[in-house]
This record gives sequence, C-alpha cells and structure tokens, in this order.
Amino acid sequence: EVYKPYQEALKTNNAMDFDDLLIKTVELFKNNPEVLDYYQERFKFICIDEYQDTNRAQYEIVKMLAEKYRNICVIGDSDQSIYSWRGADIRNILDFEKDYPDAKVVMLEQNYRSTQVILDAAHEVIVKNRKRKDKKLWTEEKGGENIQLMMARNERHEGELIAERIRDLTREYENPPYSDFVVLYRTNAQSRALEEVFLRFGVPYKI
Repeated sequence: EVYKPYQEALKTNNAMDFDDLLIKTVELFKNNPEVLDYYQERFKFICIDEYQDTNRAQYEIVKMLAEKYRNICVIGDSDQSIYSWRGADIRNILDFEKDYPDAKVVMLEQNYRSTQVILDAAHEVIVKNRKRKDKKLWTEEKGGENIQLMMARNERHEGELIAERIRDLTREYENPPYSDFVVLYRTNAQSRALEEVFLRFGVPYKI
C-alpha cells in the first residue's frame, strides 16, 4: 500500500532515495552505452575500500565502470563482513578473483595491535565459517593474558560486571588512577547503560 504512492511521490518531486541512486545508475549504464563510456573514460582507475560491505547494485556499477580498462583495486576482509542485514553481499569479495582472474592478491596478515592470544582465539572462531578466504593473522606481540569470558543477562548487568571488575582491580593494585582503564564498545547507543551503572558505582568516566 505504501510503496507505490511513495515511488510516485519521489518521481513527482524529482527525488531519489539511497537505493534509487544505485539502481537508477545501473539502469542508466545498461541502457545508455555512451553514458557508460563517458564515465569509464573519466574513472580509468578505481579503488574501493571495505569491499566486503558492498551490495549487489554497487558491485554491478563497479563491474561496468572497470570493464574497459580493468584498473581496479579493492581492499577488504571477508572475515569482517557483518552488514549482510543491510544488503552487503559477501560474494562480491569472495568472487573477485573469478571476475578478475589476472588480479594480484596481497594478503596483509601481520597484525600490529593485538597479542597472539587474541589473534589465535579470533581465528579459532572465524575459521568455522564456510565462506571465507583462508588466512592466519600473526603478530610480533607474543604471549598476552588469557581472554576472560563474562556472561551478562542484559546490558545493565554487563555494565555492573565491568564496574565490579574495575572496583576489584583498584583494590588489588592499590588504587591506580581511573585513567588506566578503558572500556570499548561497538556502537554509541551502548554507552548509556555503562554511564548509568558507573554513576551508581561512583566510577568517574570520560567518553
């Protein structure tokens, strides 16, 4: 009921939403070879970062643009493909070498920010995925503390477990400054529960 009048309203207002920008570009290139040729000449070299997050329409656009000169470089990691829920298609990166059999593949397997313990744990989880490019990350940062797993019932309980851990460590190490602690989270929305718990526990914090 909503879709048809929505599309008509867009057309009436000479407007497009995000997926239109992609789909209409694909249609434009397919139906107008001279337009495609113009942009192939304009963009003779193409470089795409986070290629594992591209969707099928973006893949089609890139394939058509690169068809003439085949000067294309993509950077990505199939192990970091987490956006399938918003249309990212992991086949784009997994099938890249089929589309461009003459491509040179450079594996960047050295990690500079994690210990080997963390890399080994991550590898043992991700290696169970069937659709991935085989690789094994390594680092010069040998050893490292064992990973601890904490099971939380919800985000508030998670905050409490973190606050309690900070409190225990401040007692154990004779009151180190709170600036010695850092909590990493994935999205901004996750900070709210942590803030509420830290206020309750009297833990000062900066975001």
